[in-house]
Amino acid sequence: MLIIAGYITTDPNERDTYVEAHRDLLRRAREAPGCLDAAISADPVDPARINNYERWQSREHLDAWRAVANAPDTGITITLGPMSMFTATDERPPF
Repeated sequence: MLIIAGYITTDPNERDTYVEAHRDLLRRAREAPGCLDAAISADPVDPARINNYERWQSREHLDAWRAVANAPDTGITITLGPMSMFTATDERPPF
């Protein structure tokens, strides 16, 4: 399993526009084979921050999705924050 997690930042006045522009992308990603979860969301504390989270069954599923994802070109300037891909080998309830 792969987990991609982190955030980007943008002008606070453009953050919600950026998040909304990715609504269709998220809907399609969640329907894609191998996608276990995906989210692009406005941070409730930092008005410039956009949180990103993806969970995929495998690298092959992720690569297949990226080949057809067709992300929107919003023209909004973003700055990458810490974004990482993790390989998970174990899964269990957190509590």
